[in-house]
Amino acid sequence: MKTTGNTILITGGGSGIGRGLAEAFHKLGNHVIIACRRKQVLDETTAANPGMSSVALNIEDPTNIREVAARLATDYPALNAVIHNAGIMRPEKLLDQPQGLADAEAIITTNLLGPIRLTAALLPQLQKQPHAAILTVSSGLAFVPMAMTPTYCATKAAIHSYSQALRYQLKSTNIEVLEIVPPYVQTELMGSQQAADPRAMPLKDYLDETIEIIKTQPNATEILVQRVHPLRFAEQNGPEKYTAFFHQFNDAMLAPH
Repeated sequence: MKTTGNTILITGGGSGIGRGLAEAFHKLGNHVIIACRRKQVLDETTAANPGMSSVALNIEDPTNIREVAARLATDYPALNAVIHNAGIMRPEKLLDQPQGLADAEAIITTNLLGPIRLTAALLPQLQKQPHAAILTVSSGLAFVPMAMTPTYCATKAAIHSYSQALRYQLKSTNIEVLEIVPPYVQTELMGSQQAADPRAMPLKDYLDETIEIIKTQPNATEILVQRVHPLRFAEQNGPEKYTAFFHQFNDAMLAPH
């Protein structure tokens, strides 16, 4: 992916990794359009980054996704990249779930159906560009699930699979497909405690390393900082070692800190 001269839509671009990526690509000379539901967050982020644009988007609403995609095609005809960053993560106690599974369904709608629907809506515009890119955001937890957040991990595993299939189907087009695979990062995805958790990678360090990989590894299809390698490649050590790692990892995440 070229790192300058793009027009990039970033969902969930008002906070956390999304805002960090938005500001990083903005500084590199791209026209960045951030999207989320909260107008105040959009306004605060664009005010802090003159020249950045925003659009209100409800990633859970298929009708709104189609409407926003149509508006983007009119307002930003040069749009040639999307970063599917919007996501939610909630703990689930599977033995004590309320009827209706509201959390699980919301996570699937936002984390999985959202990127699938938005990709479908944007593909006609992306195909018109000389070069285009779709960047999905999965997680190290796609490869070693954290048991306390089962549906979140399942959606990220699905995003990994979807990214591979999408890349294969688009291989004869002008559209590149990259998968960003974050480790545990200091954001507020799971609340304020995560933002200060010393076990998590500092957000600035994560962003710096991610942008450097995109700049210097043009053939990389997965954007993997070093911190995520133990999760990404855990299965390569064989079933027995993987199982031990899975239990060790989950025990550590449950331990007080």
